[in-house]
Amino acid sequence: MADGDLLERLRSVPLFEGLSDKELKDVLGQTRVIEHDADREIIEEGHGSAGFHLILEGSVTVLQNGGVRRTLGPGDYFGEISLIDGKPRSATIRTDAPVRTLSLTAWSFAPQLEAHPALARKMLLGLCGHLRAAEARVR
Repeated sequence: MADGDLLERLRSVPLFEGLSDKELKDVLGQTRVIEHDADREIIEEGHGSAGFHLILEGSVTVLQNGGVRRTLGPGDYFGEISLIDGKPRSATIRTDAPVRTLSLTAWSFAPQLEAHPALARKMLLGLCGHLRAAEARVR
């Protein structure tokens, strides 16, 4: 997948939507495309944070307290809150088939936030929008 395509995929994530092209390219420079085998846990509920994952191909199941919450596919993402707060995961993410993700670790992203304080504000606004949309779905 070309960098331009990956850039547009990142731009579609509410967390990053307010970023300039330069800021988005800086974030993209910290990411890696990762291949995950089928029937594997990418992250486990209650365990440490590894960062943000944008699904490029394949699908995953989101589990909380052992129960299925939903399925995510291309364009969906997870780990955005842990990317910022570094707290343990609130859900387990298990692959349904082989999955490719664009992944960003918290430790590689933290220097971006330190170097560009405006980036943190834009991201917080994006996160607020995401949380409001999630609350609306629960009602």
